[in-house]
Amino acid sequence: MTDGDAAGRLVRPFTLTGGRTRPSRADFTLITSVTAVERPPAGSFRPQPEHTRILRLCAEPVVVAELAAGLDLPASVVVILLCDLLEAGRITAHPPRLLSRTTDLDLLQKVRDGLGRL
Repeated sequence: MTDGDAAGRLVRPFTLTGGRTRPSRADFTLITSVTAVERPPAGSFRPQPEHTRILRLCAEPVVVAELAAGLDLPASVVVILLCDLLEAGRITAHPPRLLSRTTDLDLLQKVRDGLGRL
């Protein structure tokens, strides 16, 4: 563990969000895919170190749950920081795609039977 890692862990999550406890938007779930924008718009947004870490991890699409794990932060804190980045035009967010609206009863029964054999 480096000195930077040890010092970073002393910061309480609510300080990272400026005391905010709720996201400003409802765009994010744990499986929302997030990607950094290649050419962010010019503006007055000044990212915090945590914003910069998120942007680095989002160079390729990543879901919110993986971001939270990679940052070692609660998902609720990461979502608030993601809202900042989305509003600044620094990331894009894509909800999970629904693959099928129909339930495959045969598949569910196979899963149940497989779990029963464990």
